[in-house]
Amino acid sequence: MSGTPTTQQPKQTSTTPNPYNTKCDAMKLVMMARNPRLYSHTRLKQAAEERGHSLDIVNTLSCYMNIASRRPEIYYNGSKLPHYDAVIPRIGASITFYGLAVLRQFEMMGVYPLNESVAIGRSRDKLRSLQILARDGIGLPNTTFAHDPKQTQKVLELAGGSPLVIKLLEGTQGIGVVLADTDRSAKSVVEAFRGANVNILVQEFIKEAGGADIRAFVIGGKVVAAMRRQGGADDFRSNLHRGGFAEKIKISPEERSTAVQAAKSMGLNVCGVDMLRSDRGPVVMEVNSSPGLEGIERTSGVDIAGKIIEFLEANARPGKTRTRGKG
Repeated sequence: MSGTPTTQQPKQTSTTPNPYNTKCDAMKLVMMARNPRLYSHTRLKQAAEERGHSLDIVNTLSCYMNIASRRPEIYYNGSKLPHYDAVIPRIGASITFYGLAVLRQFEMMGVYPLNESVAIGRSRDKLRSLQILARDGIGLPNTTFAHDPKQTQKVLELAGGSPLVIKLLEGTQGIGVVLADTDRSAKSVVEAFRGANVNILVQEFIKEAGGADIRAFVIGGKVVAAMRRQGGADDFRSNLHRGGFAEKIKISPEERSTAVQAAKSMGLNVCGVDMLRSDRGPVVMEVNSSPGLEGIERTSGVDIAGKIIEFLEANARPGKTRTRGKG
């Protein structure tokens, strides 16, 4: 990694035309990302440059901060970063703590964030995010949480009994998710995790979903694309990188409203909302603050990267961050 932000041209080319004809002043953008060659990152860079903007990509972990009174600064590999109009945070789950610290520093410098640090922090905390969604009346699977292993049986009963889905709070992309077919196996898994002092959630299994979920992509309070993801053979998880497949889908007004409200509850401008179709309507499984673009763009044919840049054109203003790194 060189001492300056990368400005290399993306290798991935767009397969969809840019539908935007509007023009705005050129912006100087920066993306926080560890791997500039990922599809999502090259597409965002390409979309920005096609619309006349510049976009630097900086390795989040190579940034360091001068936390000085009234003079917040960020340095990158020995050089002070210049002023940017907006920052696109692509913070991996494994570096959430440090990534949010860097993003807060950008916010305190008056740089407009695509997603704010506080909102990303909410979404990355599985328990907190579910509590917020429940508070706002958004459909969820029955979910339970406890500390004392002695309460395991009560926890299983509150979740509705087997089959049950047991999730690590720190798990991502389907890792750390177990389907327990019987109460006995569920109790064994819960007690094993709690015996290792690992925090878990216990959720009802939505059988009628048939191993499929819906990813609704929300930008600026609107669902711009949606796809249905089906899990691979003998796998109840629908993650595409685990052998699943995706297809374009038209979602119902209720599903659209649920996705928009979930994004609003988290405070996210851009996110992927994962839902299951249950007998009682859509239930939200997760709100992803750094959703990948490859699956949704290729499945839907929508220029998601272009729409994200368009959102920044319409909204990025100095100091417009609602929280300015607070809270």
